[in-house]
Amino acid sequence: MLLAIDSGNTNAVFAVFDGTARRGEWRASTDPARTADEYAVWLTQLMSLDGLARKDVDAAIVSNVVPATAHALSVLCRRYFGCRPMIVGEDGVALGIEVRLPNPAEVGADRLVNAVAAHARYPRCDKIIVDFGTATTFDVVDKSGAYAGGVIAPGPNLSLEALYMAAAKLPGISIRRPSHVIGTATVPAMQSGVYWGYVGLIEGLVQRMKAEFGGPMTVIATGGLSALFGDATKIIDTVDPDLTMLGLLDIHRRNRKP
Repeated sequence: MLLAIDSGNTNAVFAVFDGTARRGEWRASTDPARTADEYAVWLTQLMSLDGLARKDVDAAIVSNVVPATAHALSVLCRRYFGCRPMIVGEDGVALGIEVRLPNPAEVGADRLVNAVAAHARYPRCDKIIVDFGTATTFDVVDKSGAYAGGVIAPGPNLSLEALYMAAAKLPGISIRRPSHVIGTATVPAMQSGVYWGYVGLIEGLVQRMKAEFGGPMTVIATGGLSALFGDATKIIDTVDPDLTMLGLLDIHRRNRKP
């Protein structure tokens, strides 16, 4: 079985696949101070609840955008699962897509993984992948499978945190979809500003990207908050929350040795 790890700025997602069947998936907050031993205790216990054991795993793949966690994740795979992990972005790991940028090494592993999955699942169209994470990324992949660049914006939660920290009288709130745009009290006004303001950001950026690209494009939303924003605007064509994990599965399948 394959252990797939997507380590992001806020959360790390761990999933075990038996072929293409997902046997379990678990999420932990990203903490650079967490050791491989701590990951192993946490993950082993959760795996056991789904009837899985460490010995069931014989391969691993990692997508990581937090350099400080790289060592612990690598040690986790080698020491506790007995396998050397495949690391997205390392030399020798083929993606199956072209990265048409002056410095391809600058592109985050998560964005490349999403591009691989999007091209595999939506091969006949030019596309924009909107990934709602700590940052919201907008990535362009053309119908040939070439990654052509994108946009990085602060994520909704990051915007909300900045608003709370910078304005002394504003409370901390969670993101939700308000029923009205015009708020009649502080909290709904803040929720409206973050939510509908972010919808406006999505629509504005996607429209400009389509105009610059010069043709129709399919817009795919993914990431933790994709379901919350996916039906708020017609500019998003489909919500595909599993894109990153499916990309990791595809990359591992492409690179595994017979």
